[in-house]
Amino acid sequence: MTELSCPSPELTGDRLPVLTAPDGPSANASPSTWDDRLRRALDVSLASAALVVLSAPMLLIALCIRSTSRGPALFRQQRVGLNGRPFTFYKFRTMRLDSSDAAHRELIVRELHGEDTKVNGSCKLAADPRITRFGGWLRRTSLDELPQLINVLRGEMTLVGPRPCQEWEAAMFPAEFQDRFTVLPGLTGLWQVRGRSTLGTLDMLKLDAEYVRSRTVRLDLRILASTLPSMLRGDGAR
Repeated sequence: MTELSCPSPELTGDRLPVLTAPDGPSANASPSTWDDRLRRALDVSLASAALVVLSAPMLLIALCIRSTSRGPALFRQQRVGLNGRPFTFYKFRTMRLDSSDAAHRELIVRELHGEDTKVNGSCKLAADPRITRFGGWLRRTSLDELPQLINVLRGEMTLVGPRPCQEWEAAMFPAEFQDRFTVLPGLTGLWQVRGRSTLGTLDMLKLDAEYVRSRTVRLDLRILASTLPSMLRGDGAR
């Protein structure tokens, strides 16, 4: 696999260093105490209500996953959270067990080098053999993301923020985008409502940087309001 030449932080210990400049965007990234409390109150109230309302559909989804492919219904993985701290991330399993992610890693490296990886308008792997038939439907409808409501309740994620990335991805991100780790990762965000799979990794990182620079509760509410229509339309989902 091609070695990435752009500057990247190294994973050390149990957290990823956040590279920031005193006068850079991160200087204004920390929300006020009021915004922090309001955002957390919204996270807890909305995530709790959603889990209650969606408990029956989520149980049905879990049963369908178990009956259509071998393995557990819930997928767990280490992701990078606030200030580079790792946490256990949850989602519904959409892939076959023991699938190799070598092709996916190579795709990310190519995108970080600025290559156009789109196939039929999507930057995701075309005809990804790892994804089950039912998993493909879950991804198109974004229903595979519902278990992340648990992460939101636990305070490891928030409703709106940058996409939670894997540790090997974070280690490859250029230093100019490390401000994305100064806020909690989100269940939804600018990437999800502005194109999702139609956007490559560099585009996603630029949207993360834009979000951190302009982050407010009002912006979060606007993104939340745009998320459901985007899901129903299937904008860029694969």
